[in-house]
Amino acid sequence: MSAIQFNLLPDIKLQADKARHIKDLFYSVAIVVSVISLAIFLVMLVSVDVVQKKQFNDAGKNLDQTNSQLKKIANLSQVVTVQNQLQTLVGLHQDKHILSRMFTYLPQLTPSSVNIGKLDIDTSTNTIEITGSADSQKTVNTFIDTLKQTTFKVGSADSDHAAFNSVVESGFSINPNNVSYTLNMQFDSKLFANNLLDSQGKAQTPVLTVSKLSSTQDPANLFQNSGSGG
Repeated sequence: MSAIQFNLLPDIKLQADKARHIKDLFYSVAIVVSVISLAIFLVMLVSVDVVQKKQFNDAGKNLDQTNSQLKKIANLSQVVTVQNQLQTLVGLHQDKHILSRMFTYLPQLTPSSVNIGKLDIDTSTNTIEITGSADSQKTVNTFIDTLKQTTFKVGSADSDHAAFNSVVESGFSINPNNVSYTLNMQFDSKLFANNLLDSQGKAQTPVLTVSKLSSTQDPANLFQNSGSGG
């Protein structure tokens, strides 16, 4: 014979029990979340207030120890200064100008009837001033045209560049046996640069291409007795 059960609890009692269970579950979850949050807070507090302070203190002690060791090194300030100066030598060497190339360039550029009495090079403005004499103004004009048409390359793969962007005869005078002249030129800075490399990264020296407007002269006969300036 089967058993028959009757639910004698009213509906309102069932709803109250269900609400109590939900309330208890909510409180339980809130307590667990609070405990976890408190644990995270304590971990962060210990990390900031204890661990990081210890790390800072240790770093400060190591810095003081290193500073003390450095102070024991004799002439440390001079050593550091010398090292800094040595490090700048490479850059200074690359930035310096090789003005001695002018003694290679001039014989290629100067007509045989032109003499140079004074030569001034200003590497800060990339200008050259040449003062001298020639047998005629026509020869001086040939000299000017030669300078204007001269090009150069840096390595065989390079294209032609104008060696002198501007050539101006700023002064001249006619004498009984010759003419005197003064030329002012704007040159390409690469002509005297010390850090020129070809497409393969090899150090290179500029090579001039000079128009054969007239025969150039022997370097020994290029300068007058008054010498050259620079």
